[in-house]
Amino acid sequence: MYRIVEKKRLSANVVQMVLEAPLIARSIKPGQFIIIMVYERGERIPLTVVESLPQAGLITIVFQEVGKTTRLLGKKEVGEELFAIMGPNGNPFPAKLYGDVVLVAGGVGVAEVVPIARALKDTGNNITTIVGARTKDLLFFTDVLGSISNNLYITTDDGSSGIKGLVTLPLKELLDTVHIDMVLAVGPTIMMRSVANVTKSYGVKTYVSLNPIMVDGTGMCGGCRVTVGGETKFVCVDGPEFDAHQVDFDELMQRQKTYIEEEKLALKLLEEGNG
Repeated sequence: MYRIVEKKRLSANVVQMVLEAPLIARSIKPGQFIIIMVYERGERIPLTVVESLPQAGLITIVFQEVGKTTRLLGKKEVGEELFAIMGPNGNPFPAKLYGDVVLVAGGVGVAEVVPIARALKDTGNNITTIVGARTKDLLFFTDVLGSISNNLYITTDDGSSGIKGLVTLPLKELLDTVHIDMVLAVGPTIMMRSVANVTKSYGVKTYVSLNPIMVDGTGMCGGCRVTVGGETKFVCVDGPEFDAHQVDFDELMQRQKTYIEEEKLALKLLEEGNG
């Protein structure tokens, strides 16, 4: 079993937890993810590890309460245990010296950007980070990313914090004014597609993390199939990061709708006390 040692609510439906997982804490690398089972008969969900403390045997996760399993996970309290955690899964992000990099994070994608930002900083990159949210109440980890980054931009759809508008607004201004060697975008699929469309015209190497499409994260279900460069890839085993300009985003967004009805039903049953 895996005990919860800390729990903190970062926003209305975003929760941070620190878990005991010694083996994973010693081996996880930025860009990789873990699989969590809250209960023995529950589903497997893939989540990013924000931070690992190998000597203490602890890992930190951040998740958004959107479906049945994340709602159940959010109900767990300090001292309680999770049924299972498996990992590390996926491939580490290629954290090498690129030069001037821009990290674009939206929603809970901020959680995945944090460890990658640290790794890129450690390899000598100059980092500019753009964090986007619908409103200021949904922002988190801006202080953490601010301490890692050379420059930090915040955007909100309603203008309640930072720049009013989408993350592509400061991104385009940067691309027009300074040299950028690499861009990484992590967040909602529609945001990552927009970033890819912007950077493609500038010829800037761009990565996106396709975590949002993963289902069980083990390569068994085939639910995370995506076309990259004309070839079929499985996000959980071939990714989760890919060349943004090679991803078929139209197909990706269509595939994300596959289990919408089942997810709605599972959540409805949970709310009715039958889940």
